[in-house]
Amino acid sequence: MEPIVKTGDPSPGFLTPNTKMPQASAMKRTDPQQNGGEAFVNRDGTVAEAPRLKKIQFADQKQEFNKRPTKIGRRSLSRSISQSSTDSYGSAASYTDSSDDETSPRDKQQKNSKGNGDFCIKNIKQADFGRREIEIAEQEMPALMALRKRAQGEKPLAGAKVVGCTHITAQTAVLMETLSALGAQCRWAACNIYSTQNEVAAALAEGGFSVFAWKGESEDDFWWCIDRCVNLEGWQPNMILDDGGDLTHWIYKKYPNMFKKIKGIVEESVTGVHRLYQLSKAGKLCVPAMNVNDSVTKQKFDNLYCCRESILDGLKRTTDVMFGGKQVVVCGYGEVGKGCCAALKAMGSIVYVTEIDPICALQACMDGFRLVKLSEVIRQVDIVITCTGNKNVVVREYLDRMKNGCIVCNMGHSNTEIDVASLRTPELTWERVRSQVDHVIWPDGKRIVLLAEGRLLNLSCSTVPTFVLSITATTQALALIELYNAPEGRYKQDVYLLPKKMGKSHVLDWVIYVLRHDPKLTLDVKIKSNQIKFYLSHTHG
Repeated sequence: MEPIVKTGDPSPGFLTPNTKMPQASAMKRTDPQQNGGEAFVNRDGTVAEAPRLKKIQFADQKQEFNKRPTKIGRRSLSRSISQSSTDSYGSAASYTDSSDDETSPRDKQQKNSKGNGDFCIKNIKQADFGRREIEIAEQEMPALMALRKRAQGEKPLAGAKVVGCTHITAQTAVLMETLSALGAQCRWAACNIYSTQNEVAAALAEGGFSVFAWKGESEDDFWWCIDRCVNLEGWQPNMILDDGGDLTHWIYKKYPNMFKKIKGIVEESVTGVHRLYQLSKAGKLCVPAMNVNDSVTKQKFDNLYCCRESILDGLKRTTDVMFGGKQVVVCGYGEVGKGCCAALKAMGSIVYVTEIDPICALQACMDGFRLVKLSEVIRQVDIVITCTGNKNVVVREYLDRMKNGCIVCNMGHSNTEIDVASLRTPELTWERVRSQVDHVIWPDGKRIVLLAEGRLLNLSCSTVPTFVLSITATTQALALIELYNAPEGRYKQDVYLLPKKMGKSHVLDWVIYVLRHDPKLTLDVKIKSNQIKFYLSHTHG
């Protein structure tokens, strides 16, 4: 890189060969007539002009860094700084155009390139970005792609009308497109107001799917979107795919007659499964339901490994916290809790565990974690994480006793584990620091850092590993196929676990992962009537 020589800088290290230095006893002064230039006053009173010095400046330093935008608003500058760590990729930040107005999607009239307007999303113009996200996800979801490729000729879901309420991410989009390839019609809403990837929703809408979701919905928007999915003249669902039970609850509350034509419900979350068991116990469950959450593949892979990786991502993106030496209490030592504890321990955190189940408590002890009551450590911990699937785990009493700067977040599906409602009182001040991060300030100046308003941290504030979600998505797809094609009488109005043989077959995902590295292995999937079979063979030679 050629240096550029620039004059006018009085740096004593770069002089021209003909420069004549003044006497050492000369005094230096600034001559205002020379615009700040420098001159030397000799002993005899004469004034000598200071030598013009030369400075070396490299070409890449000629960038006009001093040119600042003159019309940038304080609000947009603040947003760009405060969201720099969260506005990257994935559900933590969609490819949302910062120039978008604040108009609610409900007030917009949008149509895709084919003229279809049966959707409600943030911005249909983001469809190209979303399509790239979906294509990336497809590379890490081998089982679902194999199921799509092998079974689309059989169309095992032909005639199925699936209404879904899950996180709308690139991984969900792959599932929806797989269901469509297998013959199903789909209408979809989001199960979380913060987890929707706007660009993915746009890509689905462009592809002809009826999607009603956007990141940052209000509570009213949330239920409105679900209602738009369900309440369509001339279209009635016959299958439900739910995550959290909100869709099932809404249909039961508003449109109970729909259950006459619904063949079954597939539920994947702890919270949703609890609600189904409550309905079953009360004799109010109208159709068979499949408990995907307690399948081996969901429990041992998604809940454990997904949370083990995503808990750190969510905390880093929102708070930039360093984990080494931090004291953390994890409430609950189920599969989600196990994943969180393992990740935090590996990063050097001091991890405490609260647990009421004696077996899980013993497992935590055997894994080297100290079992405590929340009241014993609440004053000293730096981070509180809930993952119980229960409600009111961290109540106002504990929130009042937390230390200044304590980070509070939830890894369970529902936002009821932390008593956020008790914090919305006149004496407490809420301060939005960045996207999904709030400071709740007490009158004495103490503040806690609340993430995602107590909602699911990883999908609200970061991303999750696609490969692990492939296992869950494949399980959901096969559960839908099982319920939809089951002969009358096989399943009664109760909650069922996925047939064990079918659940084990989803180690298929790992098998396909191996297939990528061994070209001699071949896999075939056959679906006929009610039977799903996988054939793995090895070609010798």
